[in-house]
Amino acid sequence: MINFKINSQYSSTFKDFIVDIKTRFLNNTKSIHKARNEIKILEHAGYKVVVKSFKIPHLINKIVYSFFRDSKAKKSYENSMKIAEFVPEAIGYIEFKMFGLLFESYFISKEFVYDFTIREPLLESNFEEKHLIFEAFALFTYALHERGILHLDYSPGNILIKKESSGYTFKIVDINRMQFKTLTFEERLKNFSKLWAKDEDLKVMIKSYARLLREDEDICITKALYYSQKNKDIKNFKKRLKGKKVVD
Repeated sequence: MINFKINSQYSSTFKDFIVDIKTRFLNNTKSIHKARNEIKILEHAGYKVVVKSFKIPHLINKIVYSFFRDSKAKKSYENSMKIAEFVPEAIGYIEFKMFGLLFESYFISKEFVYDFTIREPLLESNFEEKHLIFEAFALFTYALHERGILHLDYSPGNILIKKESSGYTFKIVDINRMQFKTLTFEERLKNFSKLWAKDEDLKVMIKSYARLLREDEDICITKALYYSQKNKDIKNFKKRLKGKKVVD
């Protein structure tokens, strides 16, 4: 049993591709990420597309995603359609069920050719135009927040950046976990905490963000630094429990 949906702009071009996605995905070797989920770049009808294969859920989650919650693939597609200007263009998703329970699922989007993620300027002290990137990123984040978009995994690898002649274009990925609501002041500043930014880098972002928000810079910086350090402390505590290396 299958369930799928395709962006109307691509329905005639990609229907056969999506229905046959398991075979196409298996036969393609261009994996760009393989951990809990796997991501590959495939080509079809002159397009390069990114296909994300979600991990087969365990039994309890199979029941949850079959009867009580939308699958991650479906949420990725529907969230992409809601916030199209902020993400790589969505093409569709497909779910495969066995015995009435979710088994495999895939999300397909057009490839966004980016130059780097926000991780590079965060890690490299001499990264070209570092401060300009952070200021542009503050503007991008402000635009998200003003639209009532809260990305719950706003981490460095999920923020793609393309350098243009006119500035920088940002896109967010891994968007199955999102909330849509009016954000509080604290939620806005806390959203920067998963960047794992150095204090001096975070200050650059928050100064720009505070000006856009028309709030006191010192108050914004103090709160953002607090949330950032709190996130680091929690993550490092978990790493110590697992015997892993702690990162500042």
